[in-house]
Amino acid sequence: MKAVAIQAFGGPEGLAVIDLPDPSPAGGQVLIAVEAIGVGGVDAVIRRGALAAYGFEEGHVPGGEVAGTVTAVGGGVDTSWVGRRVWAFTGVGGGYVEQAVAQIGEVLPLPANLSAVDAVTLGSSGVVAHFGLSHAHFAPGESVLVRGAAGSIGIMTVQLAARGGAGAVAVTTSSAERGERLRGLGATHVLDRSGEGGRDAPAGYDVIIDIVAGAHMPSFFARLNPNGRLVAVGAVGGMPPADFGTEMMAAFQRSLSFATFSAATVAGPELRAVRTAQFAAAGGGELHTVVHELLPLGQAALAHRKMDAGEVFGRIVLTT
Repeated sequence: MKAVAIQAFGGPEGLAVIDLPDPSPAGGQVLIAVEAIGVGGVDAVIRRGALAAYGFEEGHVPGGEVAGTVTAVGGGVDTSWVGRRVWAFTGVGGGYVEQAVAQIGEVLPLPANLSAVDAVTLGSSGVVAHFGLSHAHFAPGESVLVRGAAGSIGIMTVQLAARGGAGAVAVTTSSAERGERLRGLGATHVLDRSGEGGRDAPAGYDVIIDIVAGAHMPSFFARLNPNGRLVAVGAVGGMPPADFGTEMMAAFQRSLSFATFSAATVAGPELRAVRTAQFAAAGGGELHTVVHELLPLGQAALAHRKMDAGEVFGRIVLTT
């Protein structure tokens, strides 16, 4: 089968199409004929080699979520799964392929009214947005700032905060055009990447959901209200400075909080329940997925070039 692997860490040119043996599902697994593959920010971070110290090596096949049809099951898996349309989490890799294997506990059936493309646009980003807000102890009436709102996680966070009764939903983004699109999804104030601008925008925020991190993350502590919480749910802009906590300590009397959030810390049944509800909501038009572009699997490098250039609004989806 065709797959895309990281042949050399660094730029998108390090991604290459390769041939791999057709996989077979082991016990507790299913084999999926892939139709759609979500291209996530973590894929780019791994591709750059930023996580090499955590065991990622060249030759790694990126991609964490796929959707398609189950074609075979391993031992201990009910054969009724064969022929069903599903979404699946493949882990920290293994998704940029024509045929994917996944543990049955990481597989969800798709509603008839939800496409494979919409499923991989929502599947991972939706739960990060949901539990990220929960991790921040967000409550109705509070003001929320979503830093880096133009990606799939940010778009879902905007929608969920608005649906959850936020008093204000501000976003940082790179252009007025993107800002207007985010307003259509529930944003009430549009700021530039530094957090400036936005007529009548709140002076401070109760919750900041940060998908960017990077060198400028510490400056956003100054935008928190007393008792405000900043939760980093991503690091597409790289790691923050090693001394970023000094900004919080300098504002000691404002009782600020910082946390990271990863969906890996959420129990499987909770993830399944939220994903199932979000898939139903998206299928019914209550949540909106935003697909930037569909590209064939063989153009994964182009997808990464577009991400690196900051061109993507929503999610790029690879198709087979």
